[in-house]
Amino acid sequence: MEKAPMTEGGYLRLQEELKNLKTVERPAIIQAIAVAREHGDLSENAEYHAARERQSFTEGRIGELEDVISRAQIIDVGKLDGDMVKFGATVTVADEETDEESTYQIVGEQEADIASGLISVTAPMARAIIGKSVGDSVEVTTPGGVKDYEIVKVEFK
Repeated sequence: MEKAPMTEGGYLRLQEELKNLKTVERPAIIQAIAVAREHGDLSENAEYHAARERQSFTEGRIGELEDVISRAQIIDVGKLDGDMVKFGATVTVADEETDEESTYQIVGEQEADIASGLISVTAPMARAIIGKSVGDSVEVTTPGGVKDYEIVKVEFK
C-alpha cells in the first residue's frame, strides 16, 4: 500500500470533509430518497433518481477519503528547515523573463489547490524545483510551453 504524503492541515481538512459527508450529507440523502419514494412510481421519479445519483457520488467520495486517510503519511512542516526545496516547503519563484514572482507550497495530491497556492508534489513545477536551492534556475514544462524560473525563497511554515 503506497503512502500518501500530506501536511497536517491537509489531513485535518480531509478528516473534516469525511465527517461532514458521513454525519450531514449521508443522512440528508437518505431522507431525500425516503421523501421521493413517497411520491409513487420510481421509474419516472426524477427526484428519486437525482437523490440516488447524489448518494452514489457521496458514497464514492467517502470510500476515496477513507482510503487516502488510511494511507496518510503526515509530514510536520514545522520541523523542517534549510534552503533546499522539499515536500511541505513554501517556495517563491521568479519568472526569469518577466521577473514576476509566485509563491507555492508543495503538498500532497489530495490537498492541492492552485488557487490557494498549494501545488501537488507530482505537479510539473514541484517536480522541477524539489531538490533545488535558493538561487537555482529551473526549467518547467507548462501547458503554455517551457518557462525558466529562479528560486528566490524557501520557507517551512
